[in-house]
Amino acid sequence: MRVVFMGTPDFSVGTLRELAKAGHEIAGVISQPDKPKGRGKNLQPTPVKEAAMELGLPVYQPQKVRDPEFIQVMKELNPDVIVVVAFGQIIPKEILHMPKYGCINVHASLLPAYRGAAPIQWAVINGDKESGVTIMRMDEGVDTGDMINKVIVPLNEKETGGSLFDRLSDVGAQLLVKTLEEAKAGTLKPQKQNEEEASYVKMIKKSFGELDFSKEADALERLIRGLNPWPSAFTHLNGKMLKIWDADVYTKEQAEAEFPEYSTDFKGAEPGQIVAVLPHTFFIGCGKDLLKVNEVQAEGKKRMTSDAFLRGSRLEKGMELGK
Repeated sequence: MRVVFMGTPDFSVGTLRELAKAGHEIAGVISQPDKPKGRGKNLQPTPVKEAAMELGLPVYQPQKVRDPEFIQVMKELNPDVIVVVAFGQIIPKEILHMPKYGCINVHASLLPAYRGAAPIQWAVINGDKESGVTIMRMDEGVDTGDMINKVIVPLNEKETGGSLFDRLSDVGAQLLVKTLEEAKAGTLKPQKQNEEEASYVKMIKKSFGELDFSKEADALERLIRGLNPWPSAFTHLNGKMLKIWDADVYTKEQAEAEFPEYSTDFKGAEPGQIVAVLPHTFFIGCGKDLLKVNEVQAEGKKRMTSDAFLRGSRLEKGMELGK
């Protein structure tokens, strides 16, 4: 099948590679324009562009895919199908209706739930038991097209945004290749989405990672995992940023039972306060229950275990976390 692939971030790369591996003719790869990165502000190619160049595929990077000049390029590429995976621009109807098999999208949620941006992080943050991938035929709405194929992926107990990202990327790549085989065989059975079950999730911003310790420890622990590795959860200690990469939830009773020598400390837990400093870890008070911190990153330092962090810092019971 003659394919035009549209994608930009790491999540898209696996699908592009699987398409090439399956022997499809990839007429062109469309990705977002390169962006400046780092202190030198040098232009950085997108992950999809890098993969396409490794595969020897032609790459196009339009500022806007709705520009007439680019629409003409797409007509000349003459695809049987357009595959879209986290591309990053709204695709106009002129392109949506261009190929014989339409535009097929790999979406990292079980539609109609979690339309929109960042469905992977929100599945972890919200404490969902399962996520998955939906292959969808795109229309002019935001993730509103007919569903073609789905795969359910159960979440692990300590699932992070990063680990789920990798798992769904692999699942989506395999499912997309299977879907194209079914499209060519004429066996697809698209289903309309139930609008009453639809939900949208908002984009994740860096500021969203600031921990509000007045909230329950369980919600904060899920936020920490959901924002790992990007944009990361953080607080402030002595005016400097402290990222928290991994933590466990403890009730006061659980903490007292496991660390009886600190039982009096756990009774006076206040939200945002360092409740107890142990030889290898420390506890933070929350609106409900406690967070036992396992991995952190001090401002200007590398990620490290709490054990290593405590050997190089003067953390004391009663210190306040926050701005």
